Amino acid sequence: MKNNPVIIDLQNISVSFDGQKILNNISLQIHDGEFVTLLGPSGCGKTTTLRIIAGFLNPDSGDVIFEGKNINGVPPYKRQVNTIFQRYALFPYLNVYENIAFGLRLKKMKEKDIQAKVREMLELVNLKGFGSRNINSLSGGQQQRVAIARALAVNPRVVLLDEPLGALDLKLRKDMQVELKNIQQKLGITFIYVTHDQEEALSMSDTIVVMNNGEIQHIGSPTDIYNEPKNAFVADFIGESNILDGIMREDFNVEFEGMRFKCVDKGFKQNEPVDVVVRPEDVDIVPESEGMLKGEVTSVTFKGVHYEIIVDINGFKWMIQTTDKSEVGDIIGISIKPDEIHIMKKSEYSGLYGDYSSFSEEFDELSDPTVSSEEEGE
Repeated sequence: MKNNPVIIDLQNISVSFDGQKILNNISLQIHDGEFVTLLGPSGCGKTTTLRIIAGFLNPDSGDVIFEGKNINGVPPYKRQVNTIFQRYALFPYLNVYENIAFGLRLKKMKEKDIQAKVREMLELVNLKGFGSRNINSLSGGQQQRVAIARALAVNPRVVLLDEPLGALDLKLRKDMQVELKNIQQKLGITFIYVTHDQEEALSMSDTIVVMNNGEIQHIGSPTDIYNEPKNAFVADFIGESNILDGIMREDFNVEFEGMRFKCVDKGFKQNEPVDVVVRPEDVDIVPESEGMLKGEVTSVTFKGVHYEIIVDINGFKWMIQTTDKSEVGDIIGISIKPDEIHIMKKSEYSGLYGDYSSFSEEFDELSDPTVSSEEEGE
């Protein structure tokens, strides 16, 4: 997708509401035919970014460039974009056919062409034969498909999706993730997708834009974001991570937990303080005598496919995901391969994440509620 031309170019965009900066000088290029996900916690600025692209909101400063032309101030209906919302915004007094045909009628399209287009869209979203159905008789997933069909019927160059699957149950949500990705690939249209769901972003996107506090933290492919996070916030937000203080003694040689380890990173200053990331699934449990480090198991949780183990190593609580069972109180050794150790530069997020001393799944669920993306300031 990166070889395709840039379709949207956001240049130095800033937005404030009531004196609070929501977007702080962000720049982002989106390529034609790309599936881009804006990912981050509630209030990070991702929906505001979407609204600026749609034309619902004008930036305080900066430029929105669409196919090489500045579209600042161009109203939404004159932009070649269409938005799909979490709440669908379907017309309850129109049936499925007329909901999909609505935008085509505004374009004064001929009736026979409207019929052909609606039929094509119904097949695309697997609702063939549903044209005469009342909107209120449909399930949430079916209503979402109608909203997608309506948005795509007018042949937009870009489709904006604002937490579109947030109201669906987990299984239906996963089914729709696959379906949306298939539709996007089939049509080759640029999709810009907003979510706070990391798994959703990893499974659907060509490119993920991780945001926090109105700033872009990392832009990259799902594998880049997961395997080589730019800072501690990204490492913690995308999956689980053990994040430790380290010192880059020299290229390919890092010290943490009082020991030196070989790694595959280079380009840091000699003896530069760094953050060290080790993913829980990349830690091997070995006999205590063979371990690079050793510690006491303080918690074991069975997860079906693997065990999630918390190990106290010199007062730092590591998370390990493994198929090998341990018992609370066991003293175990751990081994880490050089390519499983990832080095990051120190940032404002250093020291805030990566120690599982206070880890509790119940606490995590309580502290990360699913907040509507329409919440003010998002």
